[in-house]
Amino acid sequence: MEKYVIRGGAKLSGEVVVSGAKNAVVAIIPATILSDEPCVIENIPNISDVTITLQIMQEMGAKIRMLNKTTVEIDPRSLMNMSIPYEKAKLMRATTYFLGTLLGRFHSAHVSMPGGCNLGDRPIDQHLKCFSALGAQCEIDGGMINLRADKLVGNQIFFDKNSVGATINGIMAAVKAEGLTVIENAAKEPHVVDLANCLNSMGADIIGAGTDVIKIRGVRELHGTTYSVIPDQIEAGTFMAAAAATRSNILIRNVIPKHLEPITNKLLKIGVQVEQYDDAVRVIGGDNYVGTTIKTQPHPGFPTDMQPQMSAVLTCAKGASMVTESIFDNRFRYVDELRRMGANISVEGRVAVIEGVERLKGAPVKSTDLRAGAALIVAALSAEGTSEIYDIFHVERGYENMEIKLRGLGADIRKINEPDPVSDPVVKKAI
Repeated sequence: MEKYVIRGGAKLSGEVVVSGAKNAVVAIIPATILSDEPCVIENIPNISDVTITLQIMQEMGAKIRMLNKTTVEIDPRSLMNMSIPYEKAKLMRATTYFLGTLLGRFHSAHVSMPGGCNLGDRPIDQHLKCFSALGAQCEIDGGMINLRADKLVGNQIFFDKNSVGATINGIMAAVKAEGLTVIENAAKEPHVVDLANCLNSMGADIIGAGTDVIKIRGVRELHGTTYSVIPDQIEAGTFMAAAAATRSNILIRNVIPKHLEPITNKLLKIGVQVEQYDDAVRVIGGDNYVGTTIKTQPHPGFPTDMQPQMSAVLTCAKGASMVTESIFDNRFRYVDELRRMGANISVEGRVAVIEGVERLKGAPVKSTDLRAGAALIVAALSAEGTSEIYDIFHVERGYENMEIKLRGLGADIRKINEPDPVSDPVVKKAI
């Protein structure tokens, strides 16, 4: 059982390089299934979600070759249309993207209902609506999503709610469909744009990604490509939050500052300095922060994936802050853990009210999901004393070498592997 042990209070300094975007790469790797030739994907992060995705493709027959630590060559030509079982699907939400790519290539797909972080109700009704509009028959049987189509034909698709996953699946299923597909009320997140750019580099005909309306004109075949994944805006934002919480001065490299604007604007508002460069940002923490209001929204609004980390910063801002979560039901599960560190937070439904305290105190806490774990790291770095963060496998789903990068900035953080007490024979006997 691995955990982080963090002694808080150290000032961070220096620079850190952001890895490739988790939310982009977990769509781009399955998208290579649609190619008729090998593809080379660059700037991939070394995270468990990528490892699982590549394992699934290899088990289906794709030839996977790591060219270096951040570059993978994927040859999908020998890939077979196999079911993706619950054992794999339960590990991450992004296995749903195999629905769109397998349907697009083989006109059928069989994928178990997905897992990932427990953030509340995350229905796939918009995904199924999209597949059905393109001509697929959809059913869920025994926890397995089954799709079949004689052929896929372009259509007009309007999403009832803004959905990143459904938008990505719609794009991938429509790329080889006959005729024109128009997706309205499409998600505009940077990783949606990155996927469209990657597919276009393979010969797809997609326009409008990053806007409300995306048009996909089907093509007969896609060729190989060499494509570099965009930097991870949420990893960058997490380091920005860490700099703010610890009142530090750090330079964050390999970023697209435009993608960070919603985060930057909130940090500026509470009293943090942010300097923007072509592909980097410098964050300079201040002595006094003031509370603010945050409401998570689809891009270009404040990202839900940065809400916990920003809330950790606000725990020590003067006055009250109000944080409204409009995307996920269970995004505030980390609040109880921050309270263990002395945070004054009350939650009513989807609204959290944070009354700033002078300082957090180190404590043993548990990561409840990926971004909750990141928030606890931010809090522990700024807290007085030592914190132990358990269940860090959540963090490693989306952050590459987090403890190594933080140590490079001067943080006192260690990853320790200790025996699981439940597996101890003495404990088992007592139980």
